[in-house]
Amino acid sequence: MNGAGNAFAVFDARSTPFAPTADQVRQIAADLQADQVIALERDATKDVFMRIWNADGGEVAACGNGARAVAYLILEETGKPMVTIQTEADMLKGYKAIDGLVRVDMGSPLMGWEDIPLAEKMDVRGVDVKIGPMDKPILSRPAVVSMGNPHAVFFVKDVDAYDIPAIGPLVEWHPLFPEGTNVGFAQIIDREHIRLRVWERGAGLTKACGTGACAALVCAARAGLTERTAKLILDGGELIIDWRESDDHVYMTGPVELEFETVI
Repeated sequence: MNGAGNAFAVFDARSTPFAPTADQVRQIAADLQADQVIALERDATKDVFMRIWNADGGEVAACGNGARAVAYLILEETGKPMVTIQTEADMLKGYKAIDGLVRVDMGSPLMGWEDIPLAEKMDVRGVDVKIGPMDKPILSRPAVVSMGNPHAVFFVKDVDAYDIPAIGPLVEWHPLFPEGTNVGFAQIIDREHIRLRVWERGAGLTKACGTGACAALVCAARAGLTERTAKLILDGGELIIDWRESDDHVYMTGPVELEFETVI
């Protein structure tokens, strides 16, 4: 499946157990060209439990576009207007939206330095990370937030002006991020449009990143650069991100595609 180009290999493990080794996850991701591998598992109180591995074999707690893909499957399977998805990070709600799109309630963003987490206490609106010469860095002071996984967001004038595969790993495992971080490069087009590219922790440069889009919008709105609702334009498609004041939750709406089904 894919969500705005963000590719997933989704295994139904509700009846057949699926407990891959890290090497097996890496092989599956390579063979199927997936950014993440996902398992659907039974949950006693929710419609489904979603387990997530990045392409590097590491298990992670959150994946926004993956949650929309899973929501689509369970919405189609059950016929319900809303489904509940449990992850290691949080309980998410998935809904059908207009024009075949799928919306997921991603919950509230976490903004405490210890929530990201950071290695030391710091102002999360601009942390002490610099790329390039110390006296004249090409990038510095990204805003950070957690959407169930850590994100560092650089605001840039032109996302295509940066060598993201070279810069991404330097920030991903910077000592300030003990658990690593996703790295966003966000170009503010206007107050309702953001161009975004994301180096995903454990997956590299992907066509889209749902939690990355949520993080970029939250950081931009928090800095007064955009409204609390904006269209995020990613390499693989577009997502509508709505950070609602009424409940502090972030809602992500976008396309989902079932590419093919197979057995391996």
